[in-house]
Amino acid sequence: MTAATDAFGRPVFTAEMTAAVDAAITSRRSVRKFLPTPVPRETVEQILAVASRAPSGTNTQPWRVTVLTGAAKQALSARIRAIYDDPAQLALHTEEYAYYPLQWVPPYIDRRRKVGWDLYGLLGIGKGDKARMHAQHGRNYDFFDAPVGMIFTIDRVMQQGSWLDYGMFLQNVMIAARARGLDTCPQAAFTQFHRVIAEHLRLRDDEMVVCGMSLGHADPDAVENTLVTERAPVAEFARFIE
Repeated sequence: MTAATDAFGRPVFTAEMTAAVDAAITSRRSVRKFLPTPVPRETVEQILAVASRAPSGTNTQPWRVTVLTGAAKQALSARIRAIYDDPAQLALHTEEYAYYPLQWVPPYIDRRRKVGWDLYGLLGIGKGDKARMHAQHGRNYDFFDAPVGMIFTIDRVMQQGSWLDYGMFLQNVMIAARARGLDTCPQAAFTQFHRVIAEHLRLRDDEMVVCGMSLGHADPDAVENTLVTERAPVAEFARFIE
């Protein structure tokens, strides 16, 4: 049966279709342990094609993506981990841009602390266990064992508006992945190693690292994947004026 369309040729959403979209959005979470099950290249290409329908100012489409699997992914992970686990080398690598505020204030600092301690609590990591905290954070650079790792970059000439556009593209990637039974973890942690990434992936001089992302099938037995972060109610962040 052919789905009904509106005057613009777009599908008319049924209650079931709306529920499916909502489910893909609300079931998205940051997965921190993946199964080794491969993800076909065709599936990744489909996800990126769908995601590219994200809006962007004057249709600039500022996103660029490097998809890594197999030996290529392992090689990048190995280079970063070698630096991450060496304090002397690690001190030489800093973020190219400030992802987080330079001065934390409530409620943001409270939310940040809560999600951190909730995760460490699930993993049995105590507040003074710096070694295990370091090791857990380092798993970012293994893409949490996901079979697919992605590095997202943007042209340096693009300004703040294009970064906002980029966020919508990244969200589309994650939602399109959920619609295909896959999970993701967007990772700002990679920005600290932008020079390593640029050299290893032979990025152009005009490319700037936005973030990384892990993609694959979530490990259902991993306790860290049971973490579900809280969201403030609509009344807390929205106001309606009539």
